[in-house]
Amino acid sequence: MAPAAFHTIQQNFDDFQVDESYYDKIITGDLGQVGRTILLDFMKNKGHDLEKIHTDCGIEIFNSEDQDTHAGGSGCGCAASTLCSYILPKVQNGTWKRVLFVPTGALLSTVSFNEGETIPGIAHAVVIENMGNL
Repeated sequence: MAPAAFHTIQQNFDDFQVDESYYDKIITGDLGQVGRTILLDFMKNKGHDLEKIHTDCGIEIFNSEDQDTHAGGSGCGCAASTLCSYILPKVQNGTWKRVLFVPTGALLSTVSFNEGETIPGIAHAVVIENMGNL
């Protein structure tokens, strides 16, 4: 899913003619530690350093040391929970003015899985802004 997140974030930068400095946070969900490392490498190869502004819903919601979640957990569960309990309150109270929220997922199919095909990853992006703080 890291490649899907990478392409979605890069397309956002291209479409809106912005870079990582435009956002207070770029938050993916759920790549986990492994996917985050891959995403940061992809972005760095394109000249974007997300190290300080990126986090991931799986990283925020799970304790990787206690729960051994190197590659993340449930993307849809992590993204929804983290959006409602962590991201939106920080946007509402003005901690963050503009967030690029990039939930990720897998297009699971019993047919493709049983045929030994790869599982495609997807990502979509939503810009969340507190207009009162811009």
